[in-house]
Amino acid sequence: MNALRLAAAFALAAIAAPAIAGPPYNTNDPAPTDTGHWEIYLFTQAGGSGSAFDDDTGVEFNYGPAKDLQISAAIPLSFAHDPIGGWRSGLGDIETGVKYRFINDERSGFSAAVYPKAILPTSSLASHQRTRFFFPLWMGKDFAGGTSLFGGGGYMVNPGSGNRDYWTGGVALTHRFGRRLQLGAEVNRQGADSVGGRPSTSMGLGAILDLKGPFRLLASGGPTWIDGGGCGFHAYAALGLDF
Repeated sequence: MNALRLAAAFALAAIAAPAIAGPPYNTNDPAPTDTGHWEIYLFTQAGGSGSAFDDDTGVEFNYGPAKDLQISAAIPLSFAHDPIGGWRSGLGDIETGVKYRFINDERSGFSAAVYPKAILPTSSLASHQRTRFFFPLWMGKDFAGGTSLFGGGGYMVNPGSGNRDYWTGGVALTHRFGRRLQLGAEVNRQGADSVGGRPSTSMGLGAILDLKGPFRLLASGGPTWIDGGGCGFHAYAALGLDF
């Protein structure tokens, strides 16, 4: 029974990690949406271990209302399966956030931003009954030739019975091949989010393919390891629109 509970808890943690990230990576970058422009992602993201599986499928909106500023919202539908509860579905946790880039040195290619988020307890599937808050710092540097290095992390305020606050963060390296294709790799670390829980480490590969017009395809995925044993996966795919 403990193994089944651990697997189910891991699946929820795996699905929560991409939700505080920048498509398609778990790691975010400091660049906001261009002023006066929209970024819309029709996404699906999944995580699991063994027979425990979670998926969020929905839409994410990003808008640039002013220079160096971005406002965001994500509305998912959630699907879950575990040996105890079987299949379940319903509205997922709605996210809202504001990204502010306070450093943008074009000469050096270095930038930094804060991106606080609120994750509302709207899901009927998760154990969260109270609003969570994430307070990260994201930094990045662009190099000549189309290579970018970005990363950072922050503190998740995770209230509720049996929950605990935790730190999480990561780093990603991407490179653009030609005009349409970008490939990257990342590594992330998350602290234990529950009493008696364990930290985890995930790695992943990602790709962004620019299509004609405002469209692009995004995908990422890889393994996740729980300290002390246990391994699962995380995956993300989306159709993006920029206009």
